[in-house]
Amino acid sequence: MIKADCIFCQKDDIVIENELAKAFWDKHPVREGHLLIVPKQHYVTYFDVPATTKQALDDLLMAGKALLDERYQPAGYNIGINVNPAAGQTVMHAHIHLIPRYEGDVRDPRGGIRKMIPHAVSHWQH
Repeated sequence: MIKADCIFCQKDDIVIENELAKAFWDKHPVREGHLLIVPKQHYVTYFDVPATTKQALDDLLMAGKALLDERYQPAGYNIGINVNPAAGQTVMHAHIHLIPRYEGDVRDPRGGIRKMIPHAVSHWQH
């Protein structure tokens, strides 16, 4: 099912795709090259996505990495999935963030994604 009122279902500025999934640039990127990978059918969370579509998402994740490696040559990656509003999901269509990381984009990258969220850093530093 594709929902008429879902921005990800309607998204058509696709960077790469396969039969069951598509990827496009994040409208509010955390870093240059930030991709969103989504199922073409509407599923609210990652846990709602059937296994065959999860495999298609993973295939597109690898294709997205190859694209970003070629285009931007990042030094690393963060891969993220937010499930439900309590975990930060704001668009209720399952999606995976593929975020390229670059040398020096934060002073100390230990802690991964937490370093890109300033208010979360102090709680997790030891």
